[in-house]
Amino acid sequence: MYGKAFAPEYQGSLTTTLSVNSSLVDVLAAGTEQLRAAERSGCPRETARVGLAVAEAHRRLGHVTDADREWKASYRAARTAGDAGAMAWALWSGGTLARQRGALALAWRLLGFAAELGEHGGDILARGYSLAGLAETGRIQGDYEAVSALHEQLLAEARERGEARHTVWALEGIAQMHRNTGSYDTAYAMFEESAAIAAQADDRRGHAWALRGLADIVSVRDGDADRALELLAEAEVTCRTMNLMSALAYNHKMRGNVLYRAGRYAEARDIYQEALTEFRAMSEPRGEALARLGLVKSLARLGRDRDGTASDLAELAGVLDRIGLRHARRMVDRARVELGITEDAEGTTASPERLREAATA
Repeated sequence: MYGKAFAPEYQGSLTTTLSVNSSLVDVLAAGTEQLRAAERSGCPRETARVGLAVAEAHRRLGHVTDADREWKASYRAARTAGDAGAMAWALWSGGTLARQRGALALAWRLLGFAAELGEHGGDILARGYSLAGLAETGRIQGDYEAVSALHEQLLAEARERGEARHTVWALEGIAQMHRNTGSYDTAYAMFEESAAIAAQADDRRGHAWALRGLADIVSVRDGDADRALELLAEAEVTCRTMNLMSALAYNHKMRGNVLYRAGRYAEARDIYQEALTEFRAMSEPRGEALARLGLVKSLARLGRDRDGTASDLAELAGVLDRIGLRHARRMVDRARVELGITEDAEGTTASPERLREAATA
């Protein structure tokens, strides 16, 4: 039903030399070489197409300043060439980077423009990936009602085309929403299907993310920390082999979650600190906030004073409010309930409505 996964963001002369499983270090090296050749030849279309791979390699490696420069250069070259499809891909890269950096309003704008250009230019994949970016932006904000239908639409389109990588992405996104709303069995089944499709299509990145999802369910639903840690260890091998720095940091953050749920607070503290360092190195505020939350909870369990914990939770609540991450913001409220903290650092009592919502979420 599904063919081998491919990476449509590797374009131009890179289409036949790079695969979905290429190490990001190799992608950056090959992309930079071909980008310089395209610039020397004075071909703006090729410059735009291979520049996209350079931008994406920088983004996924956590080089946010370089990624920002390269996607903009790719867009300018595409505009010079009059290539609407290449312009759409560059905007998709820029929108994805904006989301990674926590600039969600900018992500919405860039991805929306990318989807329009993809449709205008007849680039079905650019349109699909851009719509997927919009769906993912809404999902990480916690606005499930707004983006659930779009996830389902994109899943149906990917299945119809037999496009494994996009099917895997959509399944994992829908599974994550089910997991976050307590439908663990449904989430597990979708992560399991995603892992199977990714393995069949040789999509190692998608497979690693699916394993992370399965580990989360095994931990929270079944209480099986050992099995969850085995799944995460398997995924970590792929993350390191392919230099998937963001995926590796989220893997470590999930490892912290598993250890915390198992009551292994000192181990959880150490791995949360490792993940926090990784997220900070790549300027990824969402991951940083989630790792900080785990670290604060672990330290509280290890005997940290109540006022310090309350202060950190209040600061995190403000950070997540500013970014616009509603689901993660509710996690802070649940942490307050779990740790018996009903006041913030200034002594202001949290609203009863918010505490009731957190306790029952």
